[in-house]
Amino acid sequence: MKTWIGGAAAAGIGVAGTAALVVSSLGGPFAQAAVAVVLAVAAGFGWPHFLGIPAKKTNGTILALAGAAAGISAAVVNGPEFLMWTPAAMALGVMAVIVVQLIRGTGQTHRLESTLGASSGVLLCSLGAGWIATARFTGTGSMLLVAGISTAVALLVGAINWPDTIVAPFAIVFAGLAAPLAALVLTDIAVIPATAAGVLIGAVLAAVRRLNRIRSHPMPPAGLVALALAPVLAVGSIAYFIDKLLLH
Repeated sequence: MKTWIGGAAAAGIGVAGTAALVVSSLGGPFAQAAVAVVLAVAAGFGWPHFLGIPAKKTNGTILALAGAAAGISAAVVNGPEFLMWTPAAMALGVMAVIVVQLIRGTGQTHRLESTLGASSGVLLCSLGAGWIATARFTGTGSMLLVAGISTAVALLVGAINWPDTIVAPFAIVFAGLAAPLAALVLTDIAVIPATAAGVLIGAVLAAVRRLNRIRSHPMPPAGLVALALAPVLAVGSIAYFIDKLLLH
Protein backbone atom coordinates (compact mmCIF):
# COMPACT_ATOMS: atom_id res chain seq x y z
CA MET A 1 0.00 0.00 0.00
CA LYS A 2 2.80 2.45 0.86
CA THR A 3 4.47 1.69 -2.48
CA TRP A 4 1.23 2.44 -4.31
CA ILE A 5 0.71 5.69 -2.40
CA GLY A 6 4.26 6.72 -3.22
CA GLY A 7 3.74 5.82 -6.87
CA ALA A 8 0.51 7.80 -7.05
CA ALA A 9 2.18 10.80 -5.42
CA ALA A 10 5.11 10.58 -7.82
CA ALA A 11 2.71 10.41 -10.76
CA GLY A 12 0.89 13.51 -9.52
CA ILE A 13 4.15 15.43 -9.07
CA GLY A 14 5.36 14.32 -12.48
CA VAL A 15 2.14 15.36 -14.23
CA ALA A 16 2.24 18.75 -12.49
CA GLY A 17 5.86 19.25 -13.53
CA THR A 18 5.08 18.27 -17.12
CA ALA A 19 2.13 20.66 -17.26
CA ALA A 20 4.29 23.46 -15.88
CA LEU A 21 6.95 22.90 -18.53
CA VAL A 22 4.41 22.87 -21.36
CA VAL A 23 2.31 25.81 -20.18
CA SER A 24 5.32 27.98 -19.33
CA SER A 25 6.52 27.68 -22.93
CA LEU A 26 3.69 30.07 -23.85
CA GLY A 27 5.56 32.78 -21.98
CA GLY A 28 8.73 32.30 -24.02
CA PRO A 29 12.05 30.51 -23.45
CA PHE A 30 13.01 32.44 -20.33
CA ALA A 31 9.73 31.70 -18.58
CA GLN A 32 10.10 28.04 -19.49
CA ALA A 33 13.74 28.08 -18.41
CA ALA A 34 12.70 29.43 -15.00
CA VAL A 35 10.35 26.47 -14.54
CA ALA A 36 12.98 24.02 -15.81
CA VAL A 37 15.53 25.43 -13.35
CA VAL A 38 13.12 25.05 -10.43
CA LEU A 39 12.37 21.45 -11.39
CA ALA A 40 16.06 20.69 -11.91
CA VAL A 41 16.90 22.08 -8.47
CA ALA A 42 14.14 20.01 -6.86
CA ALA A 43 15.23 16.86 -8.68
CA GLY A 44 18.91 17.56 -8.09
CA PHE A 45 18.68 17.97 -4.33
CA GLY A 46 16.32 15.02 -4.05
CA TRP A 47 18.30 12.56 -6.18
CA PRO A 48 20.92 11.73 -3.50
CA HIS A 49 18.06 11.06 -1.07
CA PHE A 50 16.41 8.76 -3.60
CA LEU A 51 19.64 6.79 -4.06
CA GLY A 52 20.65 6.97 -0.40
CA ILE A 53 24.21 8.08 -1.17
CA PRO A 54 26.50 10.12 1.13
CA ALA A 55 27.34 13.82 0.78
CA LYS A 56 23.73 14.60 -0.08
CA LYS A 57 23.97 18.38 0.13
CA THR A 58 27.17 18.60 -1.88
CA ASN A 59 26.03 16.19 -4.58
CA GLY A 60 22.60 17.79 -4.66
CA THR A 61 24.14 21.21 -5.22
CA ILE A 62 26.18 19.90 -8.14
CA LEU A 63 23.15 18.26 -9.75
CA ALA A 64 21.02 21.36 -9.31
CA LEU A 65 23.68 23.66 -10.76
CA ALA A 66 24.26 21.40 -13.75
CA GLY A 67 20.53 21.26 -14.52
CA ALA A 68 20.13 25.01 -14.05
CA ALA A 69 23.10 25.77 -16.31
CA ALA A 70 21.78 23.48 -19.04
CA GLY A 71 18.31 25.01 -18.89
CA ILE A 72 19.51 28.59 -18.96
CA SER A 73 21.92 27.92 -21.81
CA ALA A 74 19.12 26.38 -23.90
CA ALA A 75 17.12 29.58 -23.44
CA VAL A 76 19.88 32.02 -24.39
CA VAL A 77 21.90 30.20 -27.06
CA ASN A 78 21.34 31.02 -30.71
CA GLY A 79 19.68 28.28 -32.76
CA PRO A 80 19.36 25.87 -34.34
CA GLU A 81 21.65 23.92 -31.94
CA PHE A 82 19.78 24.79 -28.77
CA LEU A 83 21.48 22.09 -26.70
CA MET A 84 24.97 23.11 -27.74
CA TRP A 85 26.10 23.80 -24.16
CA THR A 86 24.24 20.96 -22.49
CA PRO A 87 27.10 18.44 -22.92
CA ALA A 88 29.45 20.95 -21.30
CA ALA A 89 27.12 21.30 -18.31
CA MET A 90 26.98 17.51 -18.02
CA ALA A 91 30.75 17.14 -18.26
CA LEU A 92 31.43 19.79 -15.64
CA GLY A 93 28.84 18.24 -13.36
CA VAL A 94 30.36 14.77 -13.64
CA MET A 95 33.83 16.20 -13.07
CA ALA A 96 32.60 17.97 -9.95
CA VAL A 97 31.06 14.72 -8.67
CA ILE A 98 34.39 12.95 -9.12
CA VAL A 99 36.27 15.75 -7.37
CA VAL A 100 33.89 15.49 -4.41
CA GLN A 101 34.62 11.78 -4.10
CA LEU A 102 38.35 12.43 -4.28
CA ILE A 103 38.07 15.01 -1.52
CA ARG A 104 36.13 12.55 0.63
CA GLY A 105 39.25 10.37 0.54
CA THR A 106 40.11 6.71 0.33
CA GLY A 107 38.15 4.38 2.55
CA GLN A 108 34.95 6.39 2.64
CA THR A 109 31.76 4.40 2.25
CA HIS A 110 29.93 4.00 -1.06
CA ARG A 111 32.38 6.06 -3.13
CA LEU A 112 31.69 4.13 -6.35
CA GLU A 113 27.94 4.14 -5.79
CA SER A 114 28.02 7.86 -5.06
CA THR A 115 30.02 8.60 -8.19
CA LEU A 116 27.82 6.58 -10.51
CA GLY A 117 24.56 7.61 -8.88
CA ALA A 118 25.34 11.32 -8.74
CA SER A 119 26.63 11.26 -12.32
CA SER A 120 23.36 9.75 -13.51
CA GLY A 121 21.56 12.54 -11.68
CA VAL A 122 23.68 15.13 -13.46
CA LEU A 123 22.63 13.70 -16.80
CA LEU A 124 18.93 13.55 -15.93
CA CYS A 125 18.80 17.08 -14.55
CA SER A 126 20.70 18.49 -17.52
CA LEU A 127 18.42 16.76 -20.03
CA GLY A 128 15.59 18.98 -18.85
CA ALA A 129 16.98 21.62 -21.22
CA GLY A 130 15.41 19.56 -23.99
CA TRP A 131 11.96 20.94 -23.16
CA ILE A 132 13.19 24.46 -23.86
CA ALA A 133 15.02 23.33 -26.99
CA THR A 134 11.91 21.59 -28.31
CA ALA A 135 9.75 24.67 -27.80
CA ARG A 136 12.29 26.92 -29.51
CA PHE A 137 12.95 24.48 -32.35
CA THR A 138 9.44 23.90 -33.69
CA GLY A 139 7.13 25.97 -31.50
CA THR A 140 4.97 25.29 -28.50
CA GLY A 141 2.19 23.54 -30.41
CA SER A 142 4.26 20.77 -31.98
CA MET A 143 6.38 18.02 -30.46
CA LEU A 144 6.35 19.78 -27.11
CA LEU A 145 2.61 19.21 -26.79
CA VAL A 146 2.83 15.62 -28.03
CA ALA A 147 5.59 14.82 -25.53
CA GLY A 148 3.71 16.48 -22.69
CA ILE A 149 0.50 14.53 -23.33
CA SER A 150 2.22 11.17 -23.75
CA THR A 151 4.26 11.81 -20.59
CA ALA A 152 1.14 12.57 -18.57
CA VAL A 153 -0.60 9.46 -19.91
CA ALA A 154 2.37 7.21 -19.09
CA LEU A 155 2.65 8.65 -15.58
CA LEU A 156 -1.06 8.17 -14.88
CA VAL A 157 -0.99 4.59 -16.13
CA GLY A 158 2.08 3.98 -13.99
CA ALA A 159 0.13 5.05 -10.90
CA ILE A 160 -2.10 1.97 -11.19
CA ASN A 161 -1.31 -0.50 -8.42
CA TRP A 162 -0.77 -3.51 -10.67
CA PRO A 163 2.36 -5.62 -11.27
CA ASP A 164 5.07 -4.19 -13.51
CA THR A 165 4.54 -6.98 -16.04
CA ILE A 166 1.09 -5.52 -16.71
CA VAL A 167 1.57 -1.81 -16.11
CA ALA A 168 4.82 -1.39 -18.07
CA PRO A 169 3.37 -2.64 -21.40
CA PHE A 170 0.21 -0.63 -20.76
CA ALA A 171 2.22 2.53 -20.15
CA ILE A 172 4.17 2.04 -23.38
CA VAL A 173 1.07 1.21 -25.44
CA PHE A 174 -1.10 4.01 -24.09
CA ALA A 175 1.67 6.59 -24.40
CA GLY A 176 2.30 5.33 -27.93
CA LEU A 177 -1.40 5.78 -28.74
CA ALA A 178 -1.83 9.12 -27.03
CA ALA A 179 1.05 10.71 -28.91
CA PRO A 180 -0.24 10.19 -32.49
CA LEU A 181 -3.78 11.08 -31.40
CA ALA A 182 -2.50 14.34 -29.97
CA ALA A 183 -0.47 14.91 -33.13
CA LEU A 184 -3.50 14.38 -35.39
CA VAL A 185 -5.87 16.53 -33.37
CA LEU A 186 -3.64 19.30 -32.04
CA THR A 187 -0.56 19.54 -34.28
CA ASP A 188 0.68 18.92 -37.80
CA ILE A 189 3.20 16.24 -36.79
CA ALA A 190 3.12 12.97 -38.75
CA VAL A 191 1.84 9.84 -37.03
CA ILE A 192 5.04 7.78 -37.20
CA PRO A 193 7.42 10.20 -35.42
CA ALA A 194 4.72 11.00 -32.87
CA THR A 195 4.22 7.30 -32.18
CA ALA A 196 7.97 6.76 -31.85
CA ALA A 197 8.15 9.60 -29.33
CA GLY A 198 5.23 8.20 -27.33
CA VAL A 199 6.64 4.68 -27.20
CA LEU A 200 10.08 5.87 -26.09
CA ILE A 201 8.60 8.14 -23.46
CA GLY A 202 6.39 5.34 -22.15
CA ALA A 203 9.36 2.97 -21.96
CA VAL A 204 11.49 5.46 -20.03
CA LEU A 205 8.78 6.23 -17.51
CA ALA A 206 7.87 2.56 -17.07
CA ALA A 207 11.52 1.78 -16.33
CA VAL A 208 11.71 4.53 -13.72
CA ARG A 209 8.50 3.27 -12.12
CA ARG A 210 10.26 -0.02 -11.58
CA LEU A 211 12.98 1.75 -9.57
CA ASN A 212 10.39 2.82 -7.03
CA ARG A 213 8.73 -0.57 -6.65
CA ILE A 214 11.91 -2.56 -6.04
CA ARG A 215 12.97 -0.44 -3.08
CA SER A 216 13.06 -2.32 0.20
CA HIS A 217 12.96 0.71 2.53
CA PRO A 218 10.81 3.86 2.73
CA MET A 219 11.70 6.79 0.53
CA PRO A 220 12.11 10.28 1.99
CA PRO A 221 9.91 13.02 0.51
CA ALA A 222 12.84 14.66 -1.29
CA GLY A 223 13.66 11.34 -2.94
CA LEU A 224 10.07 10.95 -4.07
CA VAL A 225 10.18 14.37 -5.71
CA ALA A 226 13.37 13.41 -7.54
CA LEU A 227 11.86 10.11 -8.67
CA ALA A 228 8.89 12.01 -10.09
CA LEU A 229 10.74 14.87 -11.78
CA ALA A 230 14.00 13.35 -13.04
CA PRO A 231 12.41 11.20 -15.79
CA VAL A 232 10.10 14.07 -16.75
CA LEU A 233 13.16 16.25 -17.31
CA ALA A 234 14.79 13.55 -19.43
CA VAL A 235 11.72 13.30 -21.66
CA GLY A 236 12.35 16.81 -22.97
CA SER A 237 15.57 15.79 -24.70
CA ILE A 238 13.96 12.63 -26.07
CA ALA A 239 11.30 14.80 -27.73
CA TYR A 240 13.92 17.22 -29.04
CA PHE A 241 16.10 14.58 -30.67
CA ILE A 242 13.13 12.77 -32.21
CA ASP A 243 11.95 16.12 -33.52
CA LYS A 244 15.33 16.74 -35.17
CA LEU A 245 15.93 13.21 -36.44
CA LEU A 246 12.50 12.33 -37.81
CA LEU A 247 10.86 15.65 -38.59
CA HIS A 248 13.61 18.03 -39.67
